[in-house]
Amino acid sequence: MTQYPTTILAMKEGLAAGKFTSQDLVRAAFERIEATDAQVAAFLALNKDLALAAAAQADARGYGADAPILNGIPIGVKDNIVTKGLVTTAASRMLEDFVPTYDATVVEKLHQAGAIIVGKLNMDEFAMGASCERSAFKTTRNPWDLNRVPGGSSGGSAAAVAARQVPASLGTDTGGSIRQPAAFTGLVGMKPTYGSVSRYGLIAFGSSLDQIGPMTLTVADNALVLEAIAGHDAKDSTSLPEIDTNYSAKIGQPLAGLKIGFPVDYRSEAINQEIRERMDQAAAYFESQGAEIVEISLPHSKYGINVYYIIASSEASSNLQRFDGIRYGYRSQSAQTLEEVYVQSRTEGFGPEVQRRIMLGTFSLSSGYYDAYFKKAAQVRTLIIQDFEQAFQACDVIMGPATTSTAFEIGGRIQDPIEMYVADLLTVPANLAGLPALSVPAGLDQAGLPIGLQLMAKPLDEATIYQVAANFEAGHDYVNQSPRAAVE
Repeated sequence: MTQYPTTILAMKEGLAAGKFTSQDLVRAAFERIEATDAQVAAFLALNKDLALAAAAQADARGYGADAPILNGIPIGVKDNIVTKGLVTTAASRMLEDFVPTYDATVVEKLHQAGAIIVGKLNMDEFAMGASCERSAFKTTRNPWDLNRVPGGSSGGSAAAVAARQVPASLGTDTGGSIRQPAAFTGLVGMKPTYGSVSRYGLIAFGSSLDQIGPMTLTVADNALVLEAIAGHDAKDSTSLPEIDTNYSAKIGQPLAGLKIGFPVDYRSEAINQEIRERMDQAAAYFESQGAEIVEISLPHSKYGINVYYIIASSEASSNLQRFDGIRYGYRSQSAQTLEEVYVQSRTEGFGPEVQRRIMLGTFSLSSGYYDAYFKKAAQVRTLIIQDFEQAFQACDVIMGPATTSTAFEIGGRIQDPIEMYVADLLTVPANLAGLPALSVPAGLDQAGLPIGLQLMAKPLDEATIYQVAANFEAGHDYVNQSPRAAVE
């Protein structure tokens, strides 16, 4: 098999130089998927004929200075983002045969940028999970160790890039579902500022939390994909007004004068010792680059998991009411009455984790419990937001671990929902506050598994996150670490 570059920027250079075509890259992507996906199980649906046709169109456009920024680049899309004419299931029996009649705004933007969508990627059902074991169809495996999870819910999006099947993918992040899998698989994963990327065409989980973002091998690639998909969308009522999407602007700038906050809360023994050591090493590196490390505190973040699961589940219980067996989606064949259509269709169509969260959310919103649970969670959410506002008065960026552990074994936590929920401990605060947050590779533990460094900034300051992350990436060789041997 011919070897092609694995990063977007290198692919763009090769395309512009005429070393290969987009059709070459797309065929190579499908060959790689065919060779490895029986082990990794990243994809739920492939788009081969249309992808090759789109690649031919990209080649016809050419690769001059005026070419679209992702022209000819293959990419994968998480299966809760609707794609016209291509099955979109959210990894649920409820939508097993659903073929959308329109594209999500981010998919339209990918087409406009010249990207080639090769297929749809596995996930935890309706994005509810932290391991990609909650898919109704298959369990995705971590390319670094096939006995371990790739993280979730964007596990397929992470595994496809880590296995070098595609150079980039789109995931979604409601409580860490881009950053946690990125950390587990040695990738760069960005959850953008809430409202900076359109959610139109995203199958909703938690509407005040969900955000689409890119997963890539390098920081520069990540910024490039975000530039392609971000921006105002009139079809999304939560979309921010026109914003500056030049996310690459600060990449390569020195860190001198920047203040990087390191929360005392992130030194907890609940975080694996090797990960804590890596964070200390990262802080020392930033100091060596001229940045100032500032000790800060986020005292209410410890309540983030409790707050998140009340708010997210409450919003999910509302969003998933539309799946009733009447209008579209799965319908029970044994139902005889209208009530049975509702009850049996949802019982048979939704998996156990989705049912659990619907019940938790419905309880939290019910009469007599709303004030005690949902209202209280919303109040604590405000305190978490205020903690970040105060912290950013003292620093420009906040650093810390993306996860409390490296990738755990498949089956290791599936029977204990609480232990699984705690996997999001360090990521949910950014979603609750609507902040941009990124995970960048920070080395390997003694078992050879990736560790992720999380960086957060003020709303709409992704450019500074990319500046810091790119500097860290340039000072280490982590980008060249590859799990390829595990899947060949």
